[in-house]
Amino acid sequence: MIQSMTGYGMAEHVEDGYAFTAELRSVNHRYLKLTYKLPEAWQFAERDIEAVLRGQLNRGSVTCVLRVRSQADDGPGRLNAAVLQQYVQQLLAVTVPEGVQATIDLASLAALPGVTQAEDIEASQRDHKIAILRELFVRATGALSAMRLQEGAALKEALDGFCRDVRDRISIVAERAPCVVDEYHARLQTRVEQLLAGGKFELQAEGLAREVAIYAERCDIGEELTRLDSHLDQFAGLCKKKEPVGRTMDFLTQELLREANTIASKSNDAIISRTIIEVKGLIDRLKEQVQNVE
Repeated sequence: MIQSMTGYGMAEHVEDGYAFTAELRSVNHRYLKLTYKLPEAWQFAERDIEAVLRGQLNRGSVTCVLRVRSQADDGPGRLNAAVLQQYVQQLLAVTVPEGVQATIDLASLAALPGVTQAEDIEASQRDHKIAILRELFVRATGALSAMRLQEGAALKEALDGFCRDVRDRISIVAERAPCVVDEYHARLQTRVEQLLAGGKFELQAEGLAREVAIYAERCDIGEELTRLDSHLDQFAGLCKKKEPVGRTMDFLTQELLREANTIASKSNDAIISRTIIEVKGLIDRLKEQVQNVE
């Protein structure tokens, strides 16, 4: 079953006085792109979290968010007095318009970046914390994959529908194609007979047959129809596979469009031309949906 690249996964865990929350949000992307939002004191675990994600995901733009809340009453975080002093000095250097009174609110300053810092995790505890986070993100990735699989089922239904519509219209073209040459033969013969009417010339059957044969060769779309049918069969087979198939599907949609364009360039028939325009529209919609397949 194919997977979508759109999804959301979350996992929570409480241990060692900390409440951990991992969130993963995924949208479509040509490759696997990972973006991290981790607390400063926990950024040491980024490489290990990435190993978990790359081990279970293949494509998509994934935003990884980690929230850590201490359940113990450890008091305030460490105050960086040097950073606070720099903020104060910069504010004091600002020229205030005449008549305006300005005050410095230390509570507001404490909320500025770098003023209050969480206590660093001791090196001796990092391996244990990494193990916690790895297990946490394994579960979050599992939840993300489950949603992507669910979205993939809906995506497969849409893809199957577009492929059926393409087949229906291709069958119209295949049924119409033989009639094109027959109609051209009849029109050509009628035109020649009108030109020769009342004259002493006789119609040369060989010349007429040669002209019809040249026309039939020029507008023959049998190979294109066969390849279209083959590409659609391959597409249906990909929809049943479990491994990532998005890139292969994208290639097949390009081939489908190429064959449709070839038919359009060969055809001198209004019905075929109109039907191929519909086919190309369906292939474009198919290609849009494929962009979200992993």
